[in-house]
Amino acid sequence: MKKRNFGLTLSLVLAAGTILGACGTSGNKQGGNEDKQEDKNFTVAMVTDEGGVDDKSFNQSAWEGLTAFGEENNLKKGKEGYNYFESKSEADYATNLNTAVRNDFDVIYGVGYKLQKAIEKIADQRKDSQFAIVDEVIENKDNVASIMFKEHEGSFLVGVVAGLMTKSNKVGFVGGIEGDLINKFAAGFEAGVKEVNPNATVQIQFAGTFSDSAKGASIAATQYSSGVDIIYHAAGGAGLGVFTEAKNLKQKDPERDVWVIGVDQDQHAEGDVKVDGETKNVTLTSMVKRVDVAVKEVANLAKEGKFPGGELVEYGLEEDGVKISDSQEHLTDEVLKAVKEYETKIKNGEIDIPSTLKK
Repeated sequence: MKKRNFGLTLSLVLAAGTILGACGTSGNKQGGNEDKQEDKNFTVAMVTDEGGVDDKSFNQSAWEGLTAFGEENNLKKGKEGYNYFESKSEADYATNLNTAVRNDFDVIYGVGYKLQKAIEKIADQRKDSQFAIVDEVIENKDNVASIMFKEHEGSFLVGVVAGLMTKSNKVGFVGGIEGDLINKFAAGFEAGVKEVNPNATVQIQFAGTFSDSAKGASIAATQYSSGVDIIYHAAGGAGLGVFTEAKNLKQKDPERDVWVIGVDQDQHAEGDVKVDGETKNVTLTSMVKRVDVAVKEVANLAKEGKFPGGELVEYGLEEDGVKISDSQEHLTDEVLKAVKEYETKIKNGEIDIPSTLKK
């Protein structure tokens, strides 16, 4: 599988012709569809995992990217423009993908690694359709593009924040389903904490779900009660329970230091809580993963006839694919300076960030 690293300036690179198209002339699907009407809109769709399109995480970010593409191309929501198909369970994946194929969308995204098997099967059956999967690699299929991120790099930076700002020297991590993907978040975070605060301990736990917020809240309650004052979550909807627990604790004790580090999007608003009539906020920062940018850029690639089928498109700090959020009101100048220094070191290759947890 060929590997490409694209950034926010991808369209300029494409215009320079550095990436060769694999799908023929502009506007045609891979494999050729000369019988299509030339005035047909270029249409895009996505299939969510169980987190849903409004998960305030990566599904929502993907939809925002698809929406941005649609609006920039004067498309309307629906089968003649851009649309989403929401999965309530794994059983919905294949059904939703097939529905998108039947509706003749030009590019169909599967958002989340859990859609891998369904996309592999349907891509074999529908070789004239173009698919893209987010957070997983599918090899040896010219009609499937794989979109991945270097989450460990962004997680290292929020680990630096946590390591410098913890007062108890105890921080926590709540992941969704344990596996290679979520382990990247945990490994990078732990490395960042230890880089600036070797005396700090990092409690790492997994909810076993991306949708059960009660499970996330339960794990957070245990960690906070043990003295943890900052929790980084990478758990989708389950991670919203971490915010719930932190806000409950803040309401009970307004002077208590209790923080959450958000993920995928800037989750500052998720940390707002009313305390004695005053709005407080428990979101320390967030590790932003630009799924929206990736989805939009791959759609532009395909629209220009340069769909990266059979390729891995990867986004890290260098490609502006991950970063800490712009909401930085709780961070000191000293902390922000340290984050900037480590960001530069990572981009320059001076630090090798682990992507797997130590056994």
